[in-house]
Amino acid sequence: MDESRRAFFRRAAGKAAKHVVEEADARYAARASRWIRPPWARPELEFMLACTRCDACIKACPHDVLFPLPASYGADVALTPALDVLDGGCHLCEDWPCVTACEPAALRLPEVKEEMTGEGGSTGSAPELFPKLAYAEINTADCLPYQGPECGACEGSCPVPGALVWDDTRPRIDMDYCVGCGLCRAVCIADPSAVLLRSLDSAKSI
Repeated sequence: MDESRRAFFRRAAGKAAKHVVEEADARYAARASRWIRPPWARPELEFMLACTRCDACIKACPHDVLFPLPASYGADVALTPALDVLDGGCHLCEDWPCVTACEPAALRLPEVKEEMTGEGGSTGSAPELFPKLAYAEINTADCLPYQGPECGACEGSCPVPGALVWDDTRPRIDMDYCVGCGLCRAVCIADPSAVLLRSLDSAKSI
């Protein structure tokens, strides 16, 4: 076989492998619409390949808001960690104990990138302060201040400056800042909760 044919088959094999990976990634992302992963989780397919179901991140969470997915979600994802946004939320701990407990690096802090500063050399730039966990929005049909009575239950609950803002007595989520930690949902007194969360992999509300 001449070199040109070998090169052709190598390219074809590479494209086929890439297609398989892209399809698998899409399938896992679609399934991941049913849960929210812990902070700094890798993309779903990478996360599943790395996670050993060791429970280290679950045990390390000081607020007990991580839990293992049940077998009803599928044997391949059973016992992998997810974030409880129905009864709690991520407190965005400063030292990220769940992430540092993850030895296989299924949860992984972003690397510090080096930025050139000119002739003087380079300095490291800090990683993003908070990870994006989910999308959040306020359902104004259920939020009490939008119906007339004052509330303010969620005031002071948000750990991210600028994410939960107020128009007079009405709360509003600014998605340019919100990371979807769910803490405003946890303190909402409306029934059902006026704060809707949806996975980064889906538009389905949780």
